[in-house]
Amino acid sequence: GGPMGQQPGMGGPMGQSGMQQQQQQTVYQEKIDYSIKVPKRFLRLTTGAIPSTASLAASSKVPMGAVIRPLAPTTGTEDGEEAEEVSVVQPGAGGIIRCRKCRTYINPFVTWLENGRRWRCNICAQLNECPSAYFCHLDEEGHRRDKMQRPELHKGVVEFIAPAEYMVRPPQPPSYFFVIDVSVTAVRSGMLKSVASAIKASLDDLPGETRTHIGFITFDNSVHYYSLKAGLSRPQMMVVGDLKELFVPAPDDLLVNLRDSRDVVEDFLDNLPEMFAKNQCPMSCLGPALKAAFTVTKHVGGKMSVFQSVLPSLGDGALKPRENPRVMGTPDEVKILRYDSKWYKDTAVEFSRAQICVDMYFFPYQYIDLASASELARVTAGTVRTYVAFNPEVDGPKFESELYKNLTTDTAFEAVCRVRCSRGMRISNFYGNFYIRGTDLLALPNVTSDSVYTIDIVHDEQSVGSTAVTLQAALLYTSKDGERK
Repeated sequence: GGPMGQQPGMGGPMGQSGMQQQQQQTVYQEKIDYSIKVPKRFLRLTTGAIPSTASLAASSKVPMGAVIRPLAPTTGTEDGEEAEEVSVVQPGAGGIIRCRKCRTYINPFVTWLENGRRWRCNICAQLNECPSAYFCHLDEEGHRRDKMQRPELHKGVVEFIAPAEYMVRPPQPPSYFFVIDVSVTAVRSGMLKSVASAIKASLDDLPGETRTHIGFITFDNSVHYYSLKAGLSRPQMMVVGDLKELFVPAPDDLLVNLRDSRDVVEDFLDNLPEMFAKNQCPMSCLGPALKAAFTVTKHVGGKMSVFQSVLPSLGDGALKPRENPRVMGTPDEVKILRYDSKWYKDTAVEFSRAQICVDMYFFPYQYIDLASASELARVTAGTVRTYVAFNPEVDGPKFESELYKNLTTDTAFEAVCRVRCSRGMRISNFYGNFYIRGTDLLALPNVTSDSVYTIDIVHDEQSVGSTAVTLQAALLYTSKDGERK
């Protein structure tokens, strides 16, 4: 699980005045090395200190929380200092050392006891046995003698190489699937041409090198599949017009290895704008196209990019025009900003379980009900970008560079994130694009260096039983090279 950040004491000792009034309660004195810091680009708190009691927090009225950017870039400068690479730890025979009660990962702020045979968890105070393979004697100050040789004991952020028990299945190859609207609006606006040229420009730089997979579906009032089997002189197009009984023809040739089928893929992208140049269909069956794309990609997951120019009007996920200028500026306006159809949210949960992240690109010339359709991106940890009244001369370069960056940026796949905090505090809210499994596990089919998540922290008890509060964020993911970390 990595990268992992922990912030002890929230940047300083807690409000001591609040502690003085609680004399009857014993407060555990943490011995903390405040020189060990988490770089702010990974984890940043809203406050420099945490009120020691719930009543002090309530009267201060300062919101407590943290902003977490688990895959923050490791290049550039921060506070005038060069950013350094995150240290990578290869677990030994003892595996990754974790608290047996709350599953916190070993970190620099745990307390070592009995000459290193046991350690006290800094999140839940549980006493844990140290596995013999990980054992090391303590020095006269109570620190392990090998502290400086082990990054997990002297750095605020580390990355562990995950052993087999951290995998539900073998790491999957990076997969990129494109679902493209080819209705008359998409063609005439120049959107289709821009999409094809941006995808073609990114082919050399997609993460995964020889392992990368790619596939395409286009749609108007029917769904069009493309067989991209290596060795074909041209891609084969198959049209399915029955939107209720949608079957997937030739499933093995619809998502192919990019290196093996590179010539067929390039031929497809070169011809795509011409293929539909005379298309007069104004309709869009986005829902059935998404279901078809799900059937093709659900066994691997990956990144799905959806390009849409009109209101989806056919089959599952059809939306109705509900724009009402009369309610603008009134309390009822909020209803238009909330989703109207649960179909996209329910579908998104299915996508998330299959490790599919959906990035949506909208090119509306009129009302398109973004509030409903964008739920798909929100729940699957994707992004939404909108290009209103798309003009290829003006908006083309911007859209093409944004799509290129989104496709080629270093991406983590099949990820989950959990944030833990000290006893006496709890996380009350999560903000960002994800699906919460259970109560506190963020399911993130894709994570990039731009992915940011925010949490609220509140007191769970009247007072905190120690002089410091710890927050630990852990991200478990598959890298583009197929390593689980």
